[in-house]
Order: sequence, then C-alpha cells, then structure tokens
Amino acid sequence: MGPTPTGVPVTRELTIGQALDAAVAAHPGQDAVVYADRDYRLTWRQFSDQVDLMAKGLMALGVKKGEKVAVWATNVPHWVTLQFATARIGAVLLTVNTNYKSTEIDYLLRQSETGNLFIIEGVRDTDYVATLYELVPELKDQPRGQLRSPRYPDLKRVVFLGAQKHRGMYAVPEVLALACTVTEEDFRARQAELDCHDVINMQYTSGTTGFPKGVQLTHHNILNNGFWIGFNQHLTHLDRVCIPVPLFHCFGCVLGVMACVSHASTMVLLEKYDPVTVMMSVEREACTALYGVPTMFINVLEHPLFPKFDFTSLRTGIMAGSPCPVKTMRACVERMHMDELTICYGLTESSPVVTQTRYDEPSLDVKCATVGRAMPGIEMAVITETGALAPLGEPGELCSRGYTTMSGYY
Repeated sequence: MGPTPTGVPVTRELTIGQALDAAVAAHPGQDAVVYADRDYRLTWRQFSDQVDLMAKGLMALGVKKGEKVAVWATNVPHWVTLQFATARIGAVLLTVNTNYKSTEIDYLLRQSETGNLFIIEGVRDTDYVATLYELVPELKDQPRGQLRSPRYPDLKRVVFLGAQKHRGMYAVPEVLALACTVTEEDFRARQAELDCHDVINMQYTSGTTGFPKGVQLTHHNILNNGFWIGFNQHLTHLDRVCIPVPLFHCFGCVLGVMACVSHASTMVLLEKYDPVTVMMSVEREACTALYGVPTMFINVLEHPLFPKFDFTSLRTGIMAGSPCPVKTMRACVERMHMDELTICYGLTESSPVVTQTRYDEPSLDVKCATVGRAMPGIEMAVITETGALAPLGEPGELCSRGYTTMSGYY
C-alpha cells in the first residue's frame, strides 16, 4: 500500500462543488482559469460564479440528478465550466473523444442513453454539427429541448458551446441566461441531495476487447486521485499548471483539473495542443508545471523557436501516456528546468492514477525505469494466472484496489 504522509487523511469526503467552494474561500482573487492565447482569465470567485450560472441553466433546461450530459469538444473555455456545473447538480458528465467519427458518436449516444449533448463546430476534417444533423435529422424540425428521435430515444437537448445559432440547438449564452429562473432555494436543495460517492463522470474506454465501455467515476474517485496527484508534485496555490492535454481524457480532467482545484493552483489551458502556444503560455503565465505525453515534450524541445522562450519558471509537471525516455526526461530537467517532473501510471478504471514518481525522487534513472510508487492509500499486488501473489522479480498481472477504483461499467 502506498504510504500516507503524517497528518494528511487518505481521502476527503467532499463533492467537487465543495472542493471548488474551498478554493474560492481560500483564494477568491487568484487566477483559476487562464487561456494565454486570448483574453480569458477568471479568478476562483469569477469561475465559481460562472459555474453556478451554468449549473442553474442546466437545471432550468430540466437536467436531473444522475442525468448524463455529453460534451464533444476540444478544450474550449466552457468545457471546464461544464465539468464543475454538472458536478454541482449531480449530473453525469460524459466526456467524448474529439477524434470520434459518425459511427463512434452514434454508438456512444445510443449505448450511454445520454439526454444532453454539448458540441462545438468540429475538429480538423470532422464537422460535428453536420455529423449530428445527419444522425439526428429531427433536430432541424423540432422545438429546442423537446427532441424526439426514434434512434436516440433518450436524447432531449443539444447545446452549442458558443454564441452561434444552430437549428434545434441552444447556445451557451441562452443557457446562462436561463439561470435567473432557478431560485437559490432550489439550487441549494439540489446540492443537498448529493453524496461524494455519486457517479458524476463517465468516460469510454476500449481496453483490449469488444466495444468501448463507459467507465463510471464518482466525486470521491477523481477528487481524491487529483488531490494526491497534485500533492506528489508539491502543488500549492502559488503554482500555475499548463494543461495542453485533452480534457476529454483523465489526463486533462483529473490529473489537470482535479489536481488544480484540490490545491487552488491556476489552470493554464490550451484549446488544442500546439508547441508554440505551449511555449508562449509557459513564458507569459510563468507556469510552474507542464503536462504532456513524451511526444509533446519532444516537439517542444526540438522546435526551432525553443531557444526564444523562457522556461525558468517551470519546476514540476507530469509526463505520462507512454514510456518516458531518459534522454527526454534529462532534456526537460536541463533545458526546461523541470527538476521535479513526475511520471504517472494508471488506467481510466482507476480514476486513473495508481502509481506516481514523487517530485523529490533521487535520480532520473528511478523516474524513467519505474512508474513510481503506489498512490497513498492504494493497495497494489502482482499476481499469477492462478491469482496467487507472484514471487519477487517474476512477471504477472498488476492489480490495484482502493478509493480510485471505478463504480463500474455502464
């Protein structure tokens, strides 16, 4: 079992909304969400106010506790707002891979029984709006919020994540404007119904067999995982974390967002990964942490404009998603000043991180030759095909259990 530092509880019995309230109470005027490439900057107080508007707007639309709200979008500014807003009212945020095509979104909408879908225009060669109209032609002819589709009997509402108007869809400003129709009494009553062990996040993962499965995660799963992920980087309210990884994946919405809210660290977000925007964001916002898969770091290090940017503010971060080459880690330490860069290992079903190197590991060899130690309070075992503990040094199946284990597949 991963050791727990003295005086720090293994888990916190909080909802995500309560964690946000704690960050606001402690650091109301500090930056919470920043996009360095545009005029978008919210303090924790401002962000919380926006979250509450979105949450009330969802209630005004008729979104119930436990109802699914899918988001098919890149890391646009309202993505994180929606993540907290759904958690505020006990709805389940269903994160959709931005690379999905028509057949995949068709499967997800039917299998998940989602009642709501938030979308953007599209990404690269995939037009999300056109795809949705092809799948749900009824959307063009029926009143907003009253969708009746034989193929998707559960889908009721579609919201465009922007101000543009599309037939059959609400726009975000309209949802926010509806907030005034929900009383504070009703809003507080909804939050009083919540339990930290309620499912509030669902992510689809294929694993190695069959069709993708919806992994159901709770406040308790991802908030506690996020707390320890941040703790192992020594994050505080003084840190500014650059997050260029997708929010639809746990790397973004848990390792990034949940770690930041747990420690009141600033989220410096990118709508989509671009090495120049990463470098500009780090320099302009004096980021102290940077996240990415190894190829993202390599693209930054090898970019011809790399020498033009200042990385001296960096201290820590996370490299994960595939094996981390020693050469790349060493370059991050020597050229990007990331002496305390960490490596994580896990899977969606475990919220996702079960092991992580610590910010103060003694050597790069330890960081790169291992995936660190078990997270505090998480039990790990290597077993044989018979289920017995594997002898030391022998291969086997790695198992974990604890507060990170998913609620189940949908």
